[in-house]
Amino acid sequence: MQGIFIHYERVKTKSALKRAVAINPDFVQLEATSLHGGEYDGRLSEAPDGTFYVVGPDPYTNRKWYAQITKRGTSITLK
Repeated sequence: MQGIFIHYERVKTKSALKRAVAINPDFVQLEATSLHGGEYDGRLSEAPDGTFYVVGPDPYTNRKWYAQITKRGTSITLK
């Protein structure tokens, strides 16, 4: 599970994340949390194609919601 930010602030709700992705994915930042590496860390718009699993509002202390983000080229879908 990765963390996620909008403009360097934690995303409070999944609906806020959906709105931000729809408006401008450049503002959405994925946070790598794995101690073993292998997770993308950076802007969602620059992420490689694939599926990312995120948790919020804080992956370390407060896991109220989960989301699956799939990126294929410039297409980004969120479940």
